[in-house]
This record gives sequence, C-alpha cells and structure tokens, in this order.
Amino acid sequence: MRLLLIEDDPVLSASLQTDLERSGFVVDMAADGETGEFLGATESYDAAILDLGLPKLPGLEVLRRWRAADNALPVIILTARDAWYEKVDGLKAGADDYLGKPFHIEELIARLQAMLKRRAGLVHPQLEMYGIKLDEERQTVTIDGTKIMQLTALEFRLLRYFMLHPRKVLSKAHLVEHVYGREIDPDSNVLEVYINRLRRMLDKDLITTRRGQGYVFGHEP
Repeated sequence: MRLLLIEDDPVLSASLQTDLERSGFVVDMAADGETGEFLGATESYDAAILDLGLPKLPGLEVLRRWRAADNALPVIILTARDAWYEKVDGLKAGADDYLGKPFHIEELIARLQAMLKRRAGLVHPQLEMYGIKLDEERQTVTIDGTKIMQLTALEFRLLRYFMLHPRKVLSKAHLVEHVYGREIDPDSNVLEVYINRLRRMLDKDLITTRRGQGYVFGHEP
C-alpha cells in the first residue's frame, strides 16, 4: 500500500516513515501543503496522513481542494492535542479519521489498516479469505490454519494488496505503483518473480494471469 505523508516536522516525518515502511507501507513524503496537495492530486495513493499545520498551504485547505476535485483519497488528519475544533473541521472537510498529537505509532498503523479495510469493503479486522490468513503485525501468512510462513517485505506488501482487492484485474503498472513505489522500473521483471514466489507458497491457484490485462487474486464468483 502506498501512502502520502504530509508533515513539516522533519524529525517526526522521518520517524513515521521508518515505522510505516517497517509495517509494510510504501511512503512518499511532502514537507509543505502545496507539494502535498500536488502529489495527492497527481499520484495514485492508497491513503494520506495529513498534518493540519503546514507551511505554504494549510492541511485543511489541502483536503478541501482534493474533495472539491472529487478526489476520494482516504485521509487521516493529525491534529494538536485537545484541539477538538480541528477534528470537527477536518471531518467536515472530508477526512476519514483523525489522530491527536502526540500519538503512539501503533495506533496510527491500526487506524490505517482499519480504514483501508473499510474502503475495500471488508468488515473483519483480519485479512482472511480462501483459507489464507494474513497477520499484518508479524507479516506472516497462515495457510489452511496450519501452515505458517514468514513473508519477505515485498511478498507481504504484494499479498496484502491482492487480498484488499480480491477478484479485481490489477495491471502490472498498477501493482508496481502501489506495492513498490516510484523507485522500481515498471518494465522490470521483479513483479513476476515475486508473484511466482507467492503462487508457489500459497499453492492454491489463487493468482491468475489475464493476458494483456494483468493479474487477478481469488476465484471467479
């Protein structure tokens, strides 16, 4: 999952980036509102973490511009402690959730995971389908309730994205953008290598190739 983090505090943003990447997210960062607004409007992200007190353009205005342009990007706003009015303004402007500073990184990650599952139409707290259960904290997969396997960082990011988008055709370029970020050449064979590793690991014919279209995770209805 690819996140946009818009935070002007360099110490906090660097710490958040490290923790979020350790939890299997690809993170792009912006240190001011103008840059963040532009990235959120032109790049494809799964969610944004938006501080409200930003230079150049306030976070609330960033959010208002996205929503005015029908940009439905899921957004968690970061507010000052006890600033209840910021939470109200943010929710009215279209935020999906909020978190008051200071906060524990575990709470932010839990809120992100819950928000992404809601957006995917999933109601259960854990990602589980077709006999596969993904543990997002330990980054392991359990197959048929017995076989537990540790995933590499890339395997985890790829399998989580597939499980959040079951039965949807996902092009190679789309997967590269959301699982690897901008640092990987979309024409490289890295994606195929990891998809084939997941196929062998899951051993359930769950990932099929649509010639000329992309990949589908899950059985057809």
